[in-house]
Amino acid sequence: MVITPGLLGGIFLALGEEIGWRGLLVPQLARLTTFTKTALLSGGIQAAWHWPFVLFAGFSSAAPPWYALSILTFTVTLAGFSAAWLRLRSGQSVAGCPCPRQLQPLRAERVQSAHVDTGVTEYIVDEFGFGFVVSESVIAYIFWRLRHRLPPFPGSDIQPASAA
Repeated sequence: MVITPGLLGGIFLALGEEIGWRGLLVPQLARLTTFTKTALLSGGIQAAWHWPFVLFAGFSSAAPPWYALSILTFTVTLAGFSAAWLRLRSGQSVAGCPCPRQLQPLRAERVQSAHVDTGVTEYIVDEFGFGFVVSESVIAYIFWRLRHRLPPFPGSDIQPASAA
């Protein structure tokens, strides 16, 4: 993979979001609730933050906007698991959070370029395709299963052996 100015610019812009979502929101939520709820709430809030881009700025695919919005909501919410885990595991750092997020479109682009458009391709292999939900579900499940490796968070009910 080649690091391009676009990727670097995307990481820089994503870092601004990550300071808010992961740097500030995740630790506060972790003090109040379980890891699972922290990941779902922070991911869901970040998904809703992106809705105007799909609805009004053309950040979508050839699929209908309602479909793209649904896929975006699921994938960004599920991405909350890996991002929250990375943030809580690192202690104070949000540096690792933007990189996986910026690699999502590259992953979708690689998969899409390997397929011939059959008329339903944008519903399956695009960044707004169902295949992305499947792959993000697997990643979220892995990080959810690793929640026991998180350090106890002050004021939280996250415990090393039995985090919910």
